[in-house]
Amino acid sequence: MAKKDKAPRYIRVANVMTMALLRAGFKLVGPWMVIGNYPMYLLTVRGRKSGLPRTVPVAIIRRNGKRYVGSPYGIVDWVRNLRAAKEATLTRGRRSETVNAIELPKGEAALVLREDVKDGNPFARYFGVTADSSLEEFEQAVVSHPLFVLQSPLVQGRPQAEREELRFSQAHFQQ
Repeated sequence: MAKKDKAPRYIRVANVMTMALLRAGFKLVGPWMVIGNYPMYLLTVRGRKSGLPRTVPVAIIRRNGKRYVGSPYGIVDWVRNLRAAKEATLTRGRRSETVNAIELPKGEAALVLREDVKDGNPFARYFGVTADSSLEEFEQAVVSHPLFVLQSPLVQGRPQAEREELRFSQAHFQQ
């Protein structure tokens, strides 16, 4: 049987506490709960086999007006579920938003990850790259550590002017 990727045990234990705090309405940021540049959300996605909702805490990467979520621990269950469902619910505080998740192609994901790591992403060590790594090394990293862009379903398929107007009106949600 093929080895399944799993987050380290201490992360799985910490996720229990993080989920409790996020569900209680605390607005946490990664990587150290209250200090960091990565807002934490609860990502709820439908299970690919059971169809039941599965929830995990995730840190959102913001780049160039877009939101991304990556898997520093490899192709774990929430990644498999997100690939199958292609949509999820992000919850922060009392606000929830349904988003479409699009897995980035290897080249684009590598560029986003490289930019984020060069800006000091503390999760870079889990991806197996450093700020000095080559683009090829980033491409290898995103094969086993996928990156998804999260988009509001209202934004997709609309003319550019309408999308910009929607982003402006939804900006309060991202804060």
